[in-house]
Amino acid sequence: MPEALALMQQADRARREERPADAHRDYAEAVRLSRETGNRRELIRALKGLGQIERDLGNRDAARTACEEAVILCRGENDELLLAHTVRHLGDIHRESGRADLAGPLLREALGLYGGHAKTAPLDLANTLRPLAILEEGAGRVEEAMRLWAQARDLYAAVGVAEGVEESSTRLAALGQTPGKRP
Repeated sequence: MPEALALMQQADRARREERPADAHRDYAEAVRLSRETGNRRELIRALKGLGQIERDLGNRDAARTACEEAVILCRGENDELLLAHTVRHLGDIHRESGRADLAGPLLREALGLYGGHAKTAPLDLANTLRPLAILEEGAGRVEEAMRLWAQARDLYAAVGVAEGVEESSTRLAALGQTPGKRP
């Protein structure tokens, strides 16, 4: 197994075990090694991992920088699902930073990519609908937010993510929607 991949597996394990400093070190080293070898797919994965751990640590600017580079690299690949996932993460970083103007187009792009792909995982689609629903809700577009929350709730239910079902139902109730009733 290439060294960068081994480092990323180690970093994933460290993140699950709540050892962010170790995860950060390993992802950063995987980025360095991937740059040296010129392996774009590994570099994309390493940048996404580094961006996620930066996000976990509250370093939004560093997270954004890593994800922006990953998106640029993804646009040169022929992998719509990889692009959708990466664009969604960048959109979420912008949303968390209060930049709805930048987040919205990215999240809509991810939704379009996922919606047009037969191999889209329901959880990936739900995880894209969720931040888009938050943006719509924040912008006062209640009907659209309700529609997105209902779709997300149904997808979370289909894959057994109780936390997602609960959040979606709570948001729908707050918007005046009875949980379980379709908008």
